[in-house]
Amino acid sequence: MGRKFMKSLLIILPLISQLVVLPFVNRIDPIILGIPFLQFWLFLWIILTPLCTLGIYQLDKSEGSLD
Repeated sequence: MGRKFMKSLLIILPLISQLVVLPFVNRIDPIILGIPFLQFWLFLWIILTPLCTLGIYQLDKSEGSLD
């Protein structure tokens, strides 16, 4: 996998997980950490989206395109 593919994946992954997959995870059961699955999914992506952004930053930094 090339760096361009990885950057594209890291850009598209949060968008797909929060918009496209959302109707499929819109359910109450199972309860995870005391909250419905939909809330858990959204909170999970609140944490993972900045990590994806950090990954994009690191890839850009290693390519030297941040100069």
